[in-house]
Order: sequence, then structure tokens, then C-alpha cells
Amino acid sequence: MPRSRRVPRVPVDGGQFGPAQAERLLWRAGFGPRAGEAERLAKLGLDGAVRSLTRPSRERFVGPAPVDDDKRPLAPYDAWGHDHLWWLDRMVRTSRPLVERMTLVWHDWFATSNDGVGSQRLMLDQNKLLRSRFLGSFEQLILAVTSDPAMLLWLSGNENDRDSPNENYARELMELFTLGAKRGYSERDVREQARALSGFRNDWSNGKGPHNFRFDPRRHDEGRKRIFGKTGRYGWRDACRLCVHHRSHPSFFVSKLWGYFIPTPPPAATRAALERVYVRSRYAVRPVVEAILRSPRLFEGPRMTKPPAVYLAGLLRATGRGVDTEAWTWLLDQAGQQLFRPPNVAGWNDERWLDTATYLARWNLAGRVLRPVALKTSSPAPADADALVKRALAFWGTPDLTADTRRALHAFAARALADANQSWKKTQYPPLIENALRHLIAVSPDMQTA
Repeated sequence: MPRSRRVPRVPVDGGQFGPAQAERLLWRAGFGPRAGEAERLAKLGLDGAVRSLTRPSRERFVGPAPVDDDKRPLAPYDAWGHDHLWWLDRMVRTSRPLVERMTLVWHDWFATSNDGVGSQRLMLDQNKLLRSRFLGSFEQLILAVTSDPAMLLWLSGNENDRDSPNENYARELMELFTLGAKRGYSERDVREQARALSGFRNDWSNGKGPHNFRFDPRRHDEGRKRIFGKTGRYGWRDACRLCVHHRSHPSFFVSKLWGYFIPTPPPAATRAALERVYVRSRYAVRPVVEAILRSPRLFEGPRMTKPPAVYLAGLLRATGRGVDTEAWTWLLDQAGQQLFRPPNVAGWNDERWLDTATYLARWNLAGRVLRPVALKTSSPAPADADALVKRALAFWGTPDLTADTRRALHAFAARALADANQSWKKTQYPPLIENALRHLIAVSPDMQTA
């Protein structure tokens, strides 16, 4: 009898799953823990913790509803930056963090910017679409995104007709969304895909702007196309399915999705196993994400820099503060990430999150988060470095910090206390030192990464 082919298996972390591991999981698959959340999640064990994230219960929002600087409800369809604040609020208050985190992943994967769309309503509609498909079928997701009005405007899909094919979306469909640059397609495939994708249109008026998006068969090229070596009278749905069923798609999908959760590439055997899981599930996202979140590489590998929106949402979750100022829009823009406005069709560059300019913006973000709860000089505080560091850490939920960071915090507190050489300083310095420690913890390398 022929020897059976060995099926690679996805490694599962078998080490300790305690609060530190739960904290990392909550940052990688969400926006960090609220007070006591890491400890509660750790009690579920790794499998239970992952299932609680990937198969969440009914959504609840925890905390105060979002308001603008005048304490009025947000106007996400109309006011500049309020769309950004509306989504940030969901990240902060949701009981289903992975849903919002995957919505952010898809927003980056299918990067669409309101700078090109020009309609906050259409961008919010796309956001709702991405959220509704958060761990479902990738094939169904790509079909929905292809016909989405915001995407049609962003990549000129509404300008692609039989007489004048527009190649913008056809190229990005393969290069950025399904196959990867120069992986299994040719320039002829780009041209033929553009023909297959032709036919979408919309109306426009001064009162409504772009509206009534639809597929018009009269604008579609019904001729035969040759795509990936196959010939047929392909339409836009065929164009999407041909990409998803292409032999180069599973490896692209697995590697790209893995990169949103783990900063180093998957080992070859792990990638092959994940590809098999993906194809056997008929291109479902959930089983792949569940396998990635159980991987030893997530817990044992290097830390990842938190995207600015994730960083800020986590600070607000940890402190129990809601979205109560419009400053979060321009401060996050300075940090390099304004939601609904990725820099280009390739999305945000994770390697550019921290530099001399964006780090200053993160410093200012932390300071703005802490401003309402700053201790006054009359607030009681211990005149002891160990106690001050412990209190400052407890303010943030006692995050998992390295020994080097803890030593640096203790050294700072000890030096500052040593300068309190007069009676009034001995009273007023300790609460100010605790304020500084809270800020230093928030901007430490440990809190910038997870």
C-alpha cells in the first residue's frame, strides 16, 4: 500500500497561560485589558481564552457614551474627525475586542481612505461591512468589498466600463488583497481582470453626492477573457473567485494575516499547516485566527509595536475613561494613524510607528489621558520610592514590565524624592512624582509594545 502523506499540524502553545500571557493576548487580539481582565481571562486557560475572543457573546458597551469637546453627542456622518472618534469609542467600550481588532485589520488590508472617497457615510458603511464579516469567509468578504461603494470610488471601480477598462482595482485585487506582488499573475491577467470587473456605476447629485451604486450589465464586457490560463466569459464575481482559488492565495493570506498578530514570519511547517486549515475550511478566517492565537510564537516571540489607535484605546480602557474630547483625532493623526484615512492603498506601514515625531505624539497622548486624574500637590502619597512605583503600576492595572523598566522607574522616584530637601517639598513632591511615574509607565517601551 502507498505510504500515507503526513499532514502538518499547527503548533499549540503548551506553556504557562497566566495573567502575563493573557495580557499579551488581549493586546494582540484586542486593545489591552481593563482592570482585572487579564486575571479573569487567564482562569479560562488558553483554549477558553481564545474561544472567548473568537466566539464572543452578545456585544455590550462599558463606560460613558462618547461626546465632543462641548459634551454633545458625536456626529460621525458629518463633523470632521467624528467618524474617527466614533470608531475609537467602539474600541474602548466594546465587550468584543477581537471584532473591532479584526475590523481594523480588514481596514488596513483593504485600505480605503476618505481622502479619496469623500463621504464619511460611505466609509462608515464600509466599516460596518468589515465588522459584519470579521471572521467569516474570506471569499465572501472579497466579494462584498469589491462591490462596496467606498471601494468602487477609491479604486475607480465605478469608472471601469467595457469601452474604457480601468485597471486600478484589478491590479490591487491581486497585488495587495489576494496574491501578493508579482506572485502568479501577469500584466495580461491585470488587463483581463479589469474587463471581468467592468460594469459598476453610480449616480451623483449636489444634494446626495455619489449614490445609487449598482452593476449595469450594459457597461460590462461580456466577451471571453483569459485569466490565470483559464478562459471564460468571466464577470466580477468570477474575478474574485479566481483569485481566492489561485494556488498562490493561501500562502499569501496566511502570511499576511499572521503578520497582524506575530511580528516574525511563520516557520515553513506552520505556514503549510495553516494553509491546509484555511483551504479545508473553504477559506474561513476563524480557524486560521484561532490557530494563530494559540501559537507558541505569539507568546514566546518578540514584542510588537502597538499601532497608535490600539495604544490609545488601551490606555483609555485601562483607566476607565471614555472618548470625551476631539483631541484624540488630531493627536492620533500626529502619531501616524487617523482612522478612515490610511496613507495609501497599501495601508499603514507598521515599521514606521515609532520615530522622533510620532513618539512625541504618543507622549502627548499619554499626558492627555492622564490629565483629568492627575494628583494635586495636596493629595496624599507615600514618600517612599518602592511604594510610589507600586501605586503607579497599580493605576495601570500592574502591567507586565521588564526588570530594567522597573529599575529605571525606581531610580527616577528615588532621585526625585532625594531632591525634597525642604518640608514643603516633602509634602508636595510625592504626588507629583507619582504623576510622573504614571506617565513614564505609559510611554515606556513595555507599554509601547506587547
